[in-house]
Amino acid sequence: MFSLFNTQILHVNEPEIVREIATCTSLDLGKPSYQQRERGPLIGHDILTSDGAVWTHNRKILAPELYMDKVKGMVGLIMKSIETLLNSWKSMIEKEGGIADIKIDEDVRSFSGDVISRACFRSNYIKGEEIFLRLRALQEAMSKKIFLGIPGMRYIPNKHNRNAWALEKDVRNLILKVVSDRKESSANEKDLLQMVLEGAKNSKLSKEATDNFIVDNCKNLYLAGYETTAVSAVWCLMLLAANPDWQDRVRDEVFEICKERTPDADMIQKMKQMTMVIHESLKLYPPVLVVSREALADMELRGIHVPKWMNIWSLLATLHIDPENWGQDRLKFNP
Repeated sequence: MFSLFNTQILHVNEPEIVREIATCTSLDLGKPSYQQRERGPLIGHDILTSDGAVWTHNRKILAPELYMDKVKGMVGLIMKSIETLLNSWKSMIEKEGGIADIKIDEDVRSFSGDVISRACFRSNYIKGEEIFLRLRALQEAMSKKIFLGIPGMRYIPNKHNRNAWALEKDVRNLILKVVSDRKESSANEKDLLQMVLEGAKNSKLSKEATDNFIVDNCKNLYLAGYETTAVSAVWCLMLLAANPDWQDRVRDEVFEICKERTPDADMIQKMKQMTMVIHESLKLYPPVLVVSREALADMELRGIHVPKWMNIWSLLATLHIDPENWGQDRLKFNP
């Protein structure tokens, strides 16, 4: 157990306890309140930070759009973004005479945001890109705030806070402008934004609460998807580059299944070697380092008394290199 300023944290790395936390359905275990306090402008108050009835309501709206059959329908959108990315890399290689050093991490992040923009906003895709850039700027501004846990510091109008407040306002106005344009056009779009709008309409909320619901959900769709996906993809590409034998195996599998055709959802599902590589990459380099929860009431976890307001952290990087579960070669890339 340790403290970060006034935040008390219990570190749990016993696999059975972690499993119990992950499968716990009790409302006594919820999202950490410090996330909402310290990162409110970035993540709002929605599925990433809410608990109880609010979380259930948001999940009921969002979950059906992320079921596998719906995700399969987005493969075409993903391929458009992939084509844009690959064409930019080909252009760079041609300019350098056939060989080029390309720093891919920023490109892959942009690609990830591009996919989410297309999935969220479809015909308003350009506006989605602008929202994405402002959200990234807001994320960077929030990362510079070093007073985590110090009461009242987030209200002081210093340079960092004023910058974050201005970016938060810009993001909110941009999202609500897209919503206004969508309502005026009466377009029958089938995208994630439309799903959020219909969920807000059926919630019977006040005007301000409805706007907050829409803005927070749109922000969360970006933040939950773009960074984690981009980081995972970059590590996967790095591991393939460092292990050319597996790179050859994956390439041969893709050629065998696709036969020079554009991949679709069914083809991707048949790529067993690719799936193994992705799983191994996620084990070695998880995109999320900490899974955190907060006890909303006094509770017991495998005989451990956890008092109310105690935060519980599980470090995935530690769990993924536990020799009892992963063996002595746990640090090697071995799909």
